[in-house]
Amino acid sequence: MKICITSEGTTLDSGVERRFGRCRYFIFVETETMAFEAVDNAGNEASGGAGIQAGQIVASRGAKAVLTGNVGPNAFQTLQAGGIAIYTGVSGTVREAVEGFKKGLYRATGGPTAASKAGMK
Repeated sequence: MKICITSEGTTLDSGVERRFGRCRYFIFVETETMAFEAVDNAGNEASGGAGIQAGQIVASRGAKAVLTGNVGPNAFQTLQAGGIAIYTGVSGTVREAVEGFKKGLYRATGGPTAASKAGMK
């Protein structure tokens, strides 16, 4: 299964980013093989619509789940519309997050966990 983890860097040993729409990178991981690709989040500096743009990136790359710290209402709606499961409250490294996901340690989030525009710097 392909999943997406918000990340502070470009490796599996990078920290999980607490923000979804304004994270620096997305790391897409095939859970069966741990093969991964780091993708720059081009919308992380956007003045608005970052969550929607981020959700569209994740959907366009075929991820079935997102692991992140928090997700705002626009991103939540975009991901949910794409049939993507959302797991929040995730921390540690990307590798640890994937392992936790594979072990079933996380529960899908039922709604946004951050206010609109909460991730702006």
